[in-house]
Amino acid sequence: MRRQQWLAAVTAALALGAVVTAGSAQAAPPHLPRGTQFYVEPDSNAARQAEVYLAEGRTADAELMAAMAAQPQAIWFTTAGADKVRADVRAVVEAARAQHQVPVLVAYFVPYRDCSQWSAGGARSEQEYKEWIDAFAEGIGDHKAVVIVEPDGLALLTSEPWCTIGPDDELVPQRFREISHAVTALKRGKHTKVYLDAGHSAWQALNDYDAGYGEPRQQLGIVNRLRLGNIAEADGFALNTSNYRFTEDLVQYGTRVSKCLYLRERGAESCPSAEELDATRVHPVRMKHFVLDTSRNGRGHYTPGDGETDWCNPPGRGLGERPTANTGIPLVDAFVWTKRPGESDGECQGGPPAGRWWPEQALELARLAEPPLR
Repeated sequence: MRRQQWLAAVTAALALGAVVTAGSAQAAPPHLPRGTQFYVEPDSNAARQAEVYLAEGRTADAELMAAMAAQPQAIWFTTAGADKVRADVRAVVEAARAQHQVPVLVAYFVPYRDCSQWSAGGARSEQEYKEWIDAFAEGIGDHKAVVIVEPDGLALLTSEPWCTIGPDDELVPQRFREISHAVTALKRGKHTKVYLDAGHSAWQALNDYDAGYGEPRQQLGIVNRLRLGNIAEADGFALNTSNYRFTEDLVQYGTRVSKCLYLRERGAESCPSAEELDATRVHPVRMKHFVLDTSRNGRGHYTPGDGETDWCNPPGRGLGERPTANTGIPLVDAFVWTKRPGESDGECQGGPPAGRWWPEQALELARLAEPPLR
């Protein structure tokens, strides 16, 4: 019952226009410029692994790791301390500026992140999070940066039927306040591009839905989640973070999300059918753009067997399209390597803890890259 009450409350807020829409904003922000050169970290795990392989006489493997290390990868900020995150972010943006490059940064510290799964952690309170993300934004200042805001932060709420964290009527609105605050804080930077993480093409439906699980479990669709998360003030949204979905599936899904956001801003009560969305004209200036994580989707998603998952260290995957702001796709601002290839998804499929460097997986991803690394 409490789940249904909070869903009814937020739906009413949306209907009454309590959420600011892009249509009411003063002006749409410019999109990520084509030709943007993303920051390449000089001392990455892949670069160090290349040196190890070279010392061992594994020349071909060393060349693969060096080729991987030459690609821009996002830098994640995940631990406590406002002063620390401010200093750490500032160090990265200044290093990138010295190279005439733009860093891709990931803010990953929202309370109850990952619903206490492999990547559990985050701030202990809403106030701690707001102070942390304010410091993050201060670290960027007026430098150029692309920020991916809270992977899974909107796609994975405590209202999921299997997630035992609660109560939903407190924590779900709190999550939207936190994400919305993050967008506002980050957009104070004159040259900060902000993209809200929105899951991937095989996760959340566009419209609200009943999750089932043997009883009514009403869930917000990704469009309403984005609206409540302040997509109006953001530059766009991000898809496929740390996942493996094919690029073409992501483009189709993301384009439909963008079109539905556009139609909802103009009075539509819900998203029309997929067929109607596909027939809707793309308006690159008026519609929200998005970025795609192509770090590990070269061979698409995995079909799991018994006891396996398709998202946690699946075997036989490969690096995907190289990072670029020149995608040739009207609403896709960039392909980025948000997930750092070779860092484990968690303690599954023989992998180390989440975020730990795993040389064997890194080498497999490089060998199976599509397009090939070299």
